Amino acid sequence: MTVAIDSDKLMGLVFKAVDEVGATLNAALVVMGDRLGYYQALADDGPATPGELAERTNTSEHYTREWLNAQAAGGYVEYDPSNGQYTLPPEQIVALTDSSSPAYLPGFFQIALGTVHHTSETIEAARSGAGIGWHEHTSDVHVGCERFFRPSYNANLLPSWLPALDGVVEKLERGATVADIGCGHGASTILMAEAFPRSEFVGSDYHQESIETARLRAAEAGLGERIRFEVAPAAGFSGSKYDLVTTFDALHDMGDPVGAARHVREALAPDGTWMLVEPMAGDKVEDNLNPVGRAYYGFSTLLCTPGSLSQPVGLALGTQAGPARIRDVTTAAGFTRFRTVAETPFNLVFEVRP
Repeated sequence: MTVAIDSDKLMGLVFKAVDEVGATLNAALVVMGDRLGYYQALADDGPATPGELAERTNTSEHYTREWLNAQAAGGYVEYDPSNGQYTLPPEQIVALTDSSSPAYLPGFFQIALGTVHHTSETIEAARSGAGIGWHEHTSDVHVGCERFFRPSYNANLLPSWLPALDGVVEKLERGATVADIGCGHGASTILMAEAFPRSEFVGSDYHQESIETARLRAAEAGLGERIRFEVAPAAGFSGSKYDLVTTFDALHDMGDPVGAARHVREALAPDGTWMLVEPMAGDKVEDNLNPVGRAYYGFSTLLCTPGSLSQPVGLALGTQAGPARIRDVTTAAGFTRFRTVAETPFNLVFEVRP
């Protein structure tokens, strides 16, 4: 059967592809601008020509010229043809240079660039059904992950997420024991430890290099006596009778999330709370057909699902699992109470209790 082709729709797709190839290359360009200090130099010293930016950053003008033009074409910088200068607008200054802002973006681009680095391996894994472990990825994935999520944790964890949990802040202020599972570089663990000096914290992750980084950062923050980091799988972290267990953007990455949830259930005090933070998602595919869902489905295909498949069980929940499937995991592990207590454009926060 011959199907008629709408030439306007076809060309629309072609030009959409042109836009997306530019966007794909821009991920590398943003990481380049971050690492070479291009954005910071424009933020600190104002508009510049390619030669001026090259001089400020001790880089080659051949590269600054092409980089600036690509950024101008993409709307990241503004170009003034009257004087040949390029300006970083105030909104971009916040998003690209202010690491304290919840809108800080370089980590998002960095983890994306690191994720596509192993595309060839992912293609082969898709053929065989094998997985690719978190530890097998480039450091851009590990560093970019923390740089992307940390601004959101800084903006939301203390003022809104923890207070949304029933009675948890009061326990932390009096002195509680807390386990942070899948802690990575320890950003969330350290943030809580700094805020609640009477409480004790244990962070765990199966990734040795991440735990080493977390230990260094805890020492730098002067938290050595109240915080400990251990290399341990989610279903094997140490300790018991915890007042609070936290898991930030990690459950869907686990090979056996039910087994991990069961271990959390066993490690909690009878009146303890599990705060579970997961990527923003709806329960149906059609709920997630939006820009955030698109990005997360991409990470799920190239990073999170392969990570889960590399571990025993390999349940592969996916980055867009949604509240219903997350609740099923907790129920299967023996929890009886589950509610959504907070959300951001990028995260859902669940309170899970025995």
